[in-house]
Amino acid sequence: MQWLPQGIRYFPEYLNRVAQEQLVTDIRSVVAQAPLYTPVMPKTGTPMSVRMTNCGPLGWVTDKERGYRYQLDHPVTGAPWPAIPPVLLELWNAVSGCNLPPQACLINFYSDTAKMGLHQDKDEQALNAPVVSISLGNTCLFRVGGVKREDKTQSFRLASGDVVVLGGEGRLCFHGVDKIYPTTSTLLKQGGRVNLTLRRVTL
Repeated sequence: MQWLPQGIRYFPEYLNRVAQEQLVTDIRSVVAQAPLYTPVMPKTGTPMSVRMTNCGPLGWVTDKERGYRYQLDHPVTGAPWPAIPPVLLELWNAVSGCNLPPQACLINFYSDTAKMGLHQDKDEQALNAPVVSISLGNTCLFRVGGVKREDKTQSFRLASGDVVVLGGEGRLCFHGVDKIYPTTSTLLKQGGRVNLTLRRVTL
């Protein structure tokens, strides 16, 4: 898409159906070890509409008292995060252009009514490394803007198997999910959408 901000790359249908199914199996294994939970906003404690968990050495978390951060363990169970599945490491190596491995994979589960407001991924030290985003399940309407909140935004649909890379000049672009389109995929038995974002955290 020619209108995408510089540094943002879109790979439609990057994962075929068989690869998507295998990845869902891998993610289910992660969730069995690190259960999905409902994060809350800093200061207000307002619950987010997504449920989340992580895999990798570090996991992104948020709570009312301490806010956005990365930590070594699951905030509910206290257990270390499971390892990132090898297929995701291979995907990172193929599309990221980064010679260091990801340290965190944030797993967000969207019900068919969930959304994600415009935000920047900026809690990492390694802002020179990209964020790699993988969509599984129902299609969403993805919104992307510039590096300032007031910059013009554009929206397009992300379907199951699509990959987006936010890197270079586009690394800090605001982005979010406006809506989920129910029954647009049969990948997840109960519907909804899973979004995986691979991140390098430290320099």
